[in-house]
Amino acid sequence: MRTILFDAFSGASGDMILGTLISLGADREKICETIESAVDVSVRIGGANKRGISAVDVHIDVAYEEHARHYNDLVDIVMNACLPPRVEHSALAVFELMANAESKIHGISLEELHFHEVGQNDALADVIGSCYAMHEIGADAIYCLPINVGGGKVKAAHGYMPVPAPATLEILQLTGLSFYGSGNRELLTPTGAAILGHFARPIESFPKGKVLSVGYGAGDADTEDPNVLRSILIDTEDDLSRDSIEVLETNVDDVTGEVLGNLFEKLLSIGARDVAIVPATMKKGRTGHIIKVITKPEHSATIAREIMRETGTLGIRVIPTKHRYTADRRMESVRVYIRGKAYDMPVKIAEDLNGEILHISAEYEDCKRAAKEMDLPLKDIIRKVEEEAWNKHGPADQL
Repeated sequence: MRTILFDAFSGASGDMILGTLISLGADREKICETIESAVDVSVRIGGANKRGISAVDVHIDVAYEEHARHYNDLVDIVMNACLPPRVEHSALAVFELMANAESKIHGISLEELHFHEVGQNDALADVIGSCYAMHEIGADAIYCLPINVGGGKVKAAHGYMPVPAPATLEILQLTGLSFYGSGNRELLTPTGAAILGHFARPIESFPKGKVLSVGYGAGDADTEDPNVLRSILIDTEDDLSRDSIEVLETNVDDVTGEVLGNLFEKLLSIGARDVAIVPATMKKGRTGHIIKVITKPEHSATIAREIMRETGTLGIRVIPTKHRYTADRRMESVRVYIRGKAYDMPVKIAEDLNGEILHISAEYEDCKRAAKEMDLPLKDIIRKVEEEAWNKHGPADQL
């Protein structure tokens, strides 16, 4: 299975993503033609040496400076560009991600929203070109290691803001990408965050596989470390993700239901991946419970100590596992109309590494609120939300 892995140890921007994908093997002539037919720019693709690393350097030459554009204007430009359907879908999704972030930060609707930097022609070119390149390479899965966002402050429309910039941080929250901060300048831009956030799923370490090719895209900055975005095309072996876990287990026979209920919530809050409390018959016919907890190895000691504190048990069995197979999960939102009222409802989508959707589930609390407000059965709300999610995100719309 062909997998793209982004290693953003020096951050990412739109031109860095485009450059690294061209370096990885995307067709530069087709990319230039697509960008220049969609946006009034010219594209120059050259090379740069960044602290000893040779990288593809992309420059977008803009004929004139655009004023701020409304979000709907960007949507119209993309939809009128005659892009391949998958590229158009992805470009619209990237701009929608940025728009949702800006909308939340400024507290205004998408209809009122206008973009400054990310609404310029060079940003449009970066997004359209990167989306085309992603699909042109045609990987089965796309992942991103934790991203270096940089540090210090960045100049914004209303003064200087800490890094990561508010829009970048909001996109990181919306997409679930992992990140860390190192350095004294902005390394991850909102455009870079949105492109990676749309296409890539977070991963903490290199997957098992064989390297097919490596690409480097040059950034504009001259930093102490090479200012490049590295991408790696890997032939991976599995279509499900793996992670390492341990199972903690103990028996208790004199703990009340109230204590167990409190313990359940507390363990989840300190790192447990899953908790199960199973009724059991203990020695001498006493009733009791078996507490089972799934957790990452680094959280085992903390969780074991908490179980001892709360229940008084004197021993916790640790059952190591080689690994577990997991479906990758991402959050999306769907709009449903219930008795004429619109609700934006979050859904959890489980996929394998090929992007095949395995399961879609509506979020319980949001459905519960809508059911209570409309005085409808909860099961009807959940069914309606999940049906709409399958219609929107199901196989016909997969990348």
